[in-house]
Amino acid sequence: MEQKFNVHALVWQGQQLAVLDQRQLPEIVHYELYVTAPDVAQAIKTMQVRGAPAIGIAAAYAVALSVQQHYQPDNSVWRQQVAAEIKLLAASRPTAVNLFWALELMQKKLTQVEGSPVEAVIQLAQDIHQQDIAANLKMGALGADILRDAQGLLTHCNAGALATGGYGTALGVIRSAYQRQARHIYAGETRPWLQGARLTVWELAEDDIPSTLIADSAAAMLMKSGQVDWIIVGADRIAANGDVANKIGTYSLAVLAKYHGVKLMVVAPTSTIDFAMQSGDDIEIEQRAANEFLPQCYAQADSLIDAWNPVFDVTPAELVSVIVTERGAVFNPIDKGVGELNNE
Repeated sequence: MEQKFNVHALVWQGQQLAVLDQRQLPEIVHYELYVTAPDVAQAIKTMQVRGAPAIGIAAAYAVALSVQQHYQPDNSVWRQQVAAEIKLLAASRPTAVNLFWALELMQKKLTQVEGSPVEAVIQLAQDIHQQDIAANLKMGALGADILRDAQGLLTHCNAGALATGGYGTALGVIRSAYQRQARHIYAGETRPWLQGARLTVWELAEDDIPSTLIADSAAAMLMKSGQVDWIIVGADRIAANGDVANKIGTYSLAVLAKYHGVKLMVVAPTSTIDFAMQSGDDIEIEQRAANEFLPQCYAQADSLIDAWNPVFDVTPAELVSVIVTERGAVFNPIDKGVGELNNE
């Protein structure tokens, strides 16, 4: 059966990139059109586009835009201009390894092409996009096989079509599982940006899939009630030992799941795995501005109140039941890590 989805975070339109501004969802569905790499870098930095796979795809398209803008057949200065904009893109979000993976692929292509590289880099960016969708579909089917008859599924943040090339990682598994049989799907609100409340339940509704929104602080009570069999999340970076960096709050859910006998599934393409990073202790955790959730009355320079705003946390491999990728699944990654998935 053909798998379909109605949500698209990124749309390549010939010579420009349309980016769905996720900050305005669900009230407003608005696409910004970009023709330069710095503008796409700013879109990534300001979370107009978010989710590790989508960030990587957007960066690939941004490199294509950069080459399209600067390439001159009789002047090599364009390479320096493109290199500078690739550096700018790399600095936009430090935790998502897909960003660096995609930029590396684009840089490699630029060294291989003779003559005009414009069409070649555009084609590579489109290939990266389509390959991500294909990987999501594979992960969706594999994850649904693992879930079998599990009824209660809880997800955190948004790891759906909005965070990927399309269909989704964690939400792709939930989509596939729901198409096989009805499940009760719960989504945590995911503070402070409310990706679960603003994005995940909206995305599910767009695909006619019912879901129940919960406050993040209600997760323990929900698990205790016996209504959740699996927690299903995505990832922004996975270390070689199976430690997982994901949206802040994932670690808390993993600890709660261990106590309540609930299983944890992490769903991510292999481009999210940093095989050179031995453990999650080495993952750089992005810190965002305190004013993203600090009340305005405490924003003055002399205020006694500050805020700590890490965007991600690291869940140790011992709390992960299975990691699902397009190359297969690794159960209990604490035993041997994820090295078997590295086919390079």
